[in-house]
Amino acid sequence: MEWYFALTLLLGTVCALMFLGLPVAFAFFAANVLGTFIFINGDIGLVFMPIEFHNAIKFTLAPIALFLLMGEILLQTGVAFKAIGAIDRLISRVPGRLAVVSIVGGTVFSSLSGSTIANTAILGSVLLPDMIKRGYQPTIAMGPIMAVGGIAMLIPPSALAVLLASLAEQSVAQLLIAGIVPGVFMAFLFFAYVVGRCLINPKLAPAYVPDQGSLDQPLSISLNLGGRQVVNLTYDGRFCRAVNRVLPFVFYILPLLVIFVVVVGSIFFKLAAPTEAAALGCVAALAVCYFFRLFKTIIRITGIEGADFSWRQVAKALMETAKINIMILFIIAGSLVFSQALSNSGATDGLLEQITKLDLTPITVVIAMMVVLLFLGAFMDQVSMLLLTLPFFLLGSQSLQVVFNIDVIWLMVLMLITMEISLLTPPFGLLLYVM
Repeated sequence: MEWYFALTLLLGTVCALMFLGLPVAFAFFAANVLGTFIFINGDIGLVFMPIEFHNAIKFTLAPIALFLLMGEILLQTGVAFKAIGAIDRLISRVPGRLAVVSIVGGTVFSSLSGSTIANTAILGSVLLPDMIKRGYQPTIAMGPIMAVGGIAMLIPPSALAVLLASLAEQSVAQLLIAGIVPGVFMAFLFFAYVVGRCLINPKLAPAYVPDQGSLDQPLSISLNLGGRQVVNLTYDGRFCRAVNRVLPFVFYILPLLVIFVVVVGSIFFKLAAPTEAAALGCVAALAVCYFFRLFKTIIRITGIEGADFSWRQVAKALMETAKINIMILFIIAGSLVFSQALSNSGATDGLLEQITKLDLTPITVVIAMMVVLLFLGAFMDQVSMLLLTLPFFLLGSQSLQVVFNIDVIWLMVLMLITMEISLLTPPFGLLLYVM
């Protein structure tokens, strides 16, 4: 069979089944069964299934589960919501104030969650109703939330970055570190764009004076041990208002930054591999949640609310993480067999041979790759389109990255940025439905 018929058959089967609503993992497996019997000896082809299931649970993919667990712990205990409230109090007289809060808060939570969906869902549930109520135009209300939600794909701990580096057999640590500067720079550009748009057209985000009556209250700190108050201090000086404004940021945000420093610092200074760093991040998240629990029972400070932290919430976080990871592992296993079927059918080699005959420059090839990702992002989730394109872009000695001598880390960062944009692409951009 000619390579283009094989390519059309395999890709067409996957895309058609996903379009009909079949789960991604099952769509891959259906195409795999078809491909193994047509292009590989049936008995030999079925041997690939258990082998690739084993590969799907390899050690380099362990950080995905741990990074997602870290974000789930912070989500289930409510710590993430309190962080957004602290940023809201700190930022007062800025054009498009709530949109700016969503950008800053989304960037902070991106460094903790590793999930674009979780990031967008939290910001949307906390800030969007208030923005709509205050007369914000939908474009300036939902746009920044969805845009900054996608930054979780770049800033460590990014589950998708771990998946991409693992499947491409590249350094997970290098890709995680490489995503920091582009992610922060994009957040800064979002911030500048929102402020600039709101200065030019104030009707997009009507200005209002937030209720700051609580800032004038005296600052009270008490320590309770054994059911009785041991220490009680009160401050009502000239700096009381400034202290009340900054204090929630200190107590809610700085402990979260400790988690980021533990994860990224241990990777950057090569104190731990990504798997160990992810495990340390989970331990740090538990410690931070327990720290917030102290402000519910033992330490009372004006304007600081403690977090509910119990082992029941940890168990719920474990269950939610398990659900997501089982889905991801099934998709990975199916896609690995799919890449074997593509290779054995001659589709991969045939397509790449035709591309090399066109005498294209490397930058032209990169642009074409990004266009393909943007197109697929209109119809698929990021994991599906990543696994569908990897056999052509990165995997193997005949991939486009190898043939055109493209720096692999740079290319993977660019792929993550493009997939982030594609999450907002109609008609089926994933983050459009999260909102």
